[in-house]
Amino acid sequence: MFEEQIAKLNGATKKAPHKASYSVAEIQQILGISRPTAYNLIKRNGFQSIRTDKGIRVIKTSFDAWLDSNI
Repeated sequence: MFEEQIAKLNGATKKAPHKASYSVAEIQQILGISRPTAYNLIKRNGFQSIRTDKGIRVIKTSFDAWLDSNI
């Protein structure tokens, strides 16, 4: 189920076929969680994230590994 959502998100953007990161909104969609819950997960450092001038980006490889270990 999560793999299908991730594949859908990765294929949805033709500008960046090989995404290196996810937005908070994408994390919400993949996990089916609220925005505050997504920020709480990021805060707990279960996976790597970076702050940019446009917001927080979650490192794809780190998130995917975290997701695999928590399914």
